[in-house]
Amino acid sequence: MDFISLFFFKVPAIIIALVVHELAHGWTARQLGDHTAERMGRLSFNPLAHLDLLGTVMLFFGPFGWAKPVPVNPVNLRNPKKDMIWVALAGPLSNVVLGFLVAFLYTHFFAGYIAGRSRLLFLYLIYFNVGISFFNLLPIYPLDGSNIVRGFMKHATEVRYMHAMRFVPFIFIVMISAEWLLNVPVLSFVLEPLWTPYRNFLLDIYGVKALFLGL
Repeated sequence: MDFISLFFFKVPAIIIALVVHELAHGWTARQLGDHTAERMGRLSFNPLAHLDLLGTVMLFFGPFGWAKPVPVNPVNLRNPKKDMIWVALAGPLSNVVLGFLVAFLYTHFFAGYIAGRSRLLFLYLIYFNVGISFFNLLPIYPLDGSNIVRGFMKHATEVRYMHAMRFVPFIFIVMISAEWLLNVPVLSFVLEPLWTPYRNFLLDIYGVKALFLGL
């Protein structure tokens, strides 16, 4: 990918998706009684409030990037165990909704007027929102999916689950690194059976699947 496409289209699309994702966590937590994110200035559309330095650098030079997780104190929630499900779900759901809105705007208002590189921002916004929602729904600690599934577990089951999760993040990082640095598609092999139907399902709903044929 050339620098212009990376700097003006890919990175802004990922930053927008990450900011909306984290903002959704904080806003939902506030609605359910926890104002921690609000007090720390995280209920903001300003990317500087959410971006992590290393995560931002990785947007340019690595296989992925990340934002600072929004702080949530479950003790302040009205029903901590149940409400944490909604707080965790809010992030991926916000990306699904944002992807739909961008696809709607593109197909109904902009598709006939822009072409070539100009449409890359729309396509990246759609694709990365779908990707970020999928990635965060994986039931792997500390991703949102882990907080969602833990909300349905009894205490003893949750303890066993968290014990089993001790080394999973490290294994996950090794798999990502192997794919990125050594071109060994370990992670793709594991996730592709889940990612492909998930991606195609959402792109079908968005009405833009034809734009991504071959991916």
